[in-house]
Amino acid sequence: MRRLLLIVAAVAALASCAGAGHGSGNTSGSMEYAKYFEVIENGIVTVSPYDGSRDTLLVSNPVSNIICMSTSYIAYLSAAGAADCVSGVSGIGYVSDTTVLRRYSGNLKEGERPLYDVGYDSALDYERVVSMQPDLFVTYTVSQVEPQYVSKLRSLGIRVLVLYEHLEDHPLARAEYVKLFGALTGRYEQACEYFAAESEAYNALVTEGDAGVLMNIPYGDQWFIPGGDNYMSRLVHDAGGKVLGAKEGESSSRVISIEEAYVLASQADYWLNPGWCRTKADLEGVNPVFSKFGITRIYNNTRRETPAGGNDFWESGCVHPSMILEDLVSIFSGRDTLFHYYVKVD
Repeated sequence: MRRLLLIVAAVAALASCAGAGHGSGNTSGSMEYAKYFEVIENGIVTVSPYDGSRDTLLVSNPVSNIICMSTSYIAYLSAAGAADCVSGVSGIGYVSDTTVLRRYSGNLKEGERPLYDVGYDSALDYERVVSMQPDLFVTYTVSQVEPQYVSKLRSLGIRVLVLYEHLEDHPLARAEYVKLFGALTGRYEQACEYFAAESEAYNALVTEGDAGVLMNIPYGDQWFIPGGDNYMSRLVHDAGGKVLGAKEGESSSRVISIEEAYVLASQADYWLNPGWCRTKADLEGVNPVFSKFGITRIYNNTRRETPAGGNDFWESGCVHPSMILEDLVSIFSGRDTLFHYYVKVD
């Protein structure tokens, strides 16, 4: 959740497993959907979405001691069969993975290493990180400027990998990062098999439709509507809907006024992801005018939240886009089934 807010505020032996691309704007032909990384025979190449610069991480042996600064990295490692490689996390309260939580609590099985919370970027426990002697510290950035803590870690001899999966627009592009983590941990073939199955499941669910969808609520004083090429807009589109107010050909979000939201609401069949709100009374508490929107079918992606506010939608959802899509297809089809990530706001 903390990471999501930062992003909103900022707006092959190995290659043989990968296809030649699906017209998704790949920077190379090595991945099917993902634009910002490649797997090479002896490592990983990341490609900056900000300036196109490339950074190569050579891996002579599989890594087994990884500190993860995003919960999504935990999900990638788990999907690749390498959850045991997670040795540290940032913000244990935001983590949903039960194996990680068990290890953090000290309930270790034979041969398992303890797991630590290393803190946040601006309040990182450098002493703890260095003492853990990680093979790799995996993190992200929301701007072209490298975070200061990354520079400091490198000066301390810590190998750092900066990823940009949160800026990938296609749900399968984000899911494809399981290959990256599989390659790092010596489980590339398993990761390829996982992605192939997930990709098949996702594409089998894609449908057409014209359901009008209002997205989000104001964050602070700003109401963000994702661009037409955005990750959430793509999910909505593939489920048979359209994000109202989304600008076609753009991935970045734009800010709308309450007045514009009111107009969009008059065209909406559904309202998705209304922040923290779990009831219509919650929505009216945010702004009384919401009661006049007239949208009765409201759903939030908060079914799997942690007590501290972490949301598994952004953790395991990154490797299970077919499950998110299945939820949205059910919603737009009028089937209020037991969803994976969504709940109805009554």
